[in-house]
Amino acid sequence: MRTFLRHYLLALQFFTRVPVTGRLAEWVGYSPAMLRASAAHFPGIGWLVGGSCAVLAATLQWALPPLPMAGLVAAVLVTAASVLQTGAFHEDGLADVVDGLGGSPDRLRALDIMKDSRIGAFGALALMLVVLLKLALLALLWSQAPALLPWSLFAAHVTSRFFPLMLVRTMRHVGDEGRSKSKPLADQIGSGSLFVALLWTLAALLLVAVCRPEMPLAWPLVAAALVCLWLRRWFQRRLQGFTGDCLGATQQLCEVLFYLGLVLAL
Repeated sequence: MRTFLRHYLLALQFFTRVPVTGRLAEWVGYSPAMLRASAAHFPGIGWLVGGSCAVLAATLQWALPPLPMAGLVAAVLVTAASVLQTGAFHEDGLADVVDGLGGSPDRLRALDIMKDSRIGAFGALALMLVVLLKLALLALLWSQAPALLPWSLFAAHVTSRFFPLMLVRTMRHVGDEGRSKSKPLADQIGSGSLFVALLWTLAALLLVAVCRPEMPLAWPLVAAALVCLWLRRWFQRRLQGFTGDCLGATQQLCEVLFYLGLVLAL
């Protein structure tokens, strides 16, 4: 349990802006092997981010007046809350991937563009469209299935953090080994770590199924899995592997496709 907690806190430190500092950070420690093991808790971070967003959504449903734009206001506030917690970590990856792969057909040039901290037209447009789609889907869920909105936020944040691990498991890392923060994560994802990540995910889905048995989970899960498979094929064809930005892009698109699958199911 001590090791489990240290690895979870290291994942929290790496994947969010939640402060793990001072004596707590000293107790947690750091090594590339620990960071590699902390990948098992990526869906566990979804429990925290998705759970807090779910609580916020439920609070807004109680607090906001029943006006036509209330759902959009809630969608913006919930999305802002998730971005504040993660520091736009995954959104940045999405923009970088689209900038790189959209900016050049050459593999090496695309990787160089992805390392550039500046955002280009391709990345800006992709990020805008994905965020707008996310806001629209959340607002639609607010209006059509308000009881399911908090639970869909929770389930989407957890499951969308499991699918990127499948890329790590089945592909090779092709980023800059000297500069990439994700390289220790990409060295190896063992069966044990993947099993722990799966337990985090299945526990979340079981909780949703028990508390909201009317919520259709098959469609959103299939939609998220399909976009993950498509991204894997795209990354393999264009990059012959993945980078840390690819993982962030996968998380974002799997989250949005989860909401879309749920809306289609409803």
